[in-house]
Amino acid sequence: MNAETPAPPSVVAIGGGQGLSATLRALRRLPVEPVAVVSVADDGGSTGRLRAASERVAPGDLRKSLVALAEGESPLREVMEHRFASGELEGHSFGNLLLAAFEESSGSVTGALEKVSQLLGVRGRVLPATADPVELVAELEDGSVVVGQALISSTPGVARVSLEPLPTACPEVVEAISEGAAVVLGPGSLYTSVLASAAIPDVRDALGETPAPVVYVCNLGPQAHETDGYDVAAHVAALHRHGIEPDVVLYDPDRIGGTGGVDGLLAAPMAADGTRVHDPDLLAAALGAALQL
Repeated sequence: MNAETPAPPSVVAIGGGQGLSATLRALRRLPVEPVAVVSVADDGGSTGRLRAASERVAPGDLRKSLVALAEGESPLREVMEHRFASGELEGHSFGNLLLAAFEESSGSVTGALEKVSQLLGVRGRVLPATADPVELVAELEDGSVVVGQALISSTPGVARVSLEPLPTACPEVVEAISEGAAVVLGPGSLYTSVLASAAIPDVRDALGETPAPVVYVCNLGPQAHETDGYDVAAHVAALHRHGIEPDVVLYDPDRIGGTGGVDGLLAAPMAADGTRVHDPDLLAAALGAALQL
């Protein structure tokens, strides 16, 4: 009798937007089981319209994560990112509408994610950082306050962010972090994606308590407005201000510098020539080295 093949180790990826999608595509190239913990504070575009029509968590980044973890090609995967061009649905993403429909029929966003994951053949799991409808709030360096993810993303001088009303993390998220072999933060918009998920008190506490390594994948450079002038040290300092201390800081030395005083540095190429985004193959190689896979 053949021995059962052991299950691959679970790696939790926290963030949102295109940055989290890049990490998930990289993890699919490694012998791990990805678990996406996704920001749900977005309030722009199709997501914002759905949230205005009915109190719900933001579906947009959840949709992107589902597509990133979908195995193979399928007609459903092809249309998940489709946006309607005219009529009452103009600007809406089909995937957002599908998630909203399943959320209403199943009674929960986690139930909706399970159903769409089955339809897409998702490898791993996609979880909302919280199931509570929330708004992102930023305190600026001058003490003023800005409310709303879309507005914060275009505002320089952010000091820290929080979510209102104060949310609780999904229990599955805390469990995944506690039991995972590793946690990956980023890349992506520092305040409006990464910290919009990781700064939830339950998530932050779980990150501080897990014995598994926490890897921060630094952005390739500063993001216009949100992190104007940031180097590696400034990105990590922002994490520290929110009570998050990564064990490993992964960065591309050809794209961003300023590493003075940062512990746990690991340099690796992560962007292809002529591009301004993380390449999934290069990121997979860098994460494999960081996690010793």
